Amino acid sequence: MVVARGHCDATKTKENVTDIHPSAVVHAGAKIGRDVTIGPYCTIEEDVRIGDGCRLGPRVSVMRYTTLGDGCVVHANAVLGDLPQDLSFAGAVSFVQIGEQCTIREGVTVQRGTAADSTTVVGDNCYLMAYAHCAHNVKLGTRVILVNNVMLAGYVDIGDGTFVGGGAGIHQFCRVGRLAMIGGNSSLSVDVPPFMTTHSGGYNDVAALNVVGMRRAGMGGDERKAVKQAFSVLYGLGLNRQEAVQRIRQRLPSGPAQEIAEFVASTKRGICRPKRMEVSSVSAPSEDPER
Repeated sequence: MVVARGHCDATKTKENVTDIHPSAVVHAGAKIGRDVTIGPYCTIEEDVRIGDGCRLGPRVSVMRYTTLGDGCVVHANAVLGDLPQDLSFAGAVSFVQIGEQCTIREGVTVQRGTAADSTTVVGDNCYLMAYAHCAHNVKLGTRVILVNNVMLAGYVDIGDGTFVGGGAGIHQFCRVGRLAMIGGNSSLSVDVPPFMTTHSGGYNDVAALNVVGMRRAGMGGDERKAVKQAFSVLYGLGLNRQEAVQRIRQRLPSGPAQEIAEFVASTKRGICRPKRMEVSSVSAPSEDPER
């Protein structure tokens, strides 16, 4: 492997100097932006692109076919773009795409896609805390937070603004909707609709609505009310999933309530539900929003 130590192909100026520690190993085929810092003992492989203003701490490994957007901060011992932990992987060229302004803490792992030309994606402004794991073909939206030791299996899809609590594990092919909040140490093998929260330590159970998250995202009172009504239809009226989707579409045909309906209608794994003992407290039939 051809390498350059303490070298990059970025244009160096007084204002935009790229600083590569002498102990770092940077492949001559890597593309390094301006004003980048690469710390001690980092490894940057061929076909890597690192955007302007990135900061890589000590012993970071950025493997082949990985792109970091501008302004990312990567802490010690993170490994980005290594081969997928998938027995079906046959050596195809696949990718990791990390957006702009992401923070990736100690020991985080983000792995390449399995199929040829497929990509594992981390959106802009994400925060991946220590030892979080994103397996092959995971897709994170913008502003996603993964707390310490989160485990995302292959093809998990996480919506914008979602918070995943520490130690949570999410089964392959599951989806989590926008602005959801996943409780710490919980386990999921089904989908979580937008705006929902799940219990800490729970298994496939929904707890309530992420009201704080919706407010922080700028959703107005009418939108939050519509989400609450959709939640009541989905879980409080004893309807099956198809009936609930139809009711929401009829009575709440636009906005975030419709987002819930479309998400639920498209699920392939099913959705999380309240614990049996909590069903009666979700919404009484008399609270049917069409009445």
